[in-house]
Amino acid sequence: MKNDVEHIRPARAEDLNRIAEIEIFNYRLNFYPIFRSDPYYFGEKTVPNLMAFYAKEPGIIEHTVVYDDGVVKGFVRVNGEEIEKLFVEPVLQNRGIGDTLFRYAVDTLGGKRLLVLEKNTRAIRFYERHGFHPTDQKKRVDDTNEYLILMER
Repeated sequence: MKNDVEHIRPARAEDLNRIAEIEIFNYRLNFYPIFRSDPYYFGEKTVPNLMAFYAKEPGIIEHTVVYDDGVVKGFVRVNGEEIEKLFVEPVLQNRGIGDTLFRYAVDTLGGKRLLVLEKNTRAIRFYERHGFHPTDQKKRVDDTNEYLILMER
């Protein structure tokens, strides 16, 4: 599989369903085991709800690029210097898609910082491999005992 920038393009409205699917599946796999909130992850955080949110927030799509080699397999969202989201379809991870998207986010879109869940050690290791390092800045996740840590390049 060739994983270079030729497969990266700006997100379009017709990508909303795929982007929402990828995000929802990743949230359930990576964050549900930590937060264990059935109402949130299986009631509120659904593909239709996320698509509706995206449709009302056109700036989100404007800041999103997708990896598309015939099928949208992942996406990254960069707003200013902040990398807001990076997700790859779970069954397609470890094939270089995330690397390609992340390099594009940094090299082309100017991403220099991001927030990552402190317990998401897999993501932290991924970002460290790409030259990011944790700072001492933390942000509590709503009304939980979990924290997001700021990582910078």
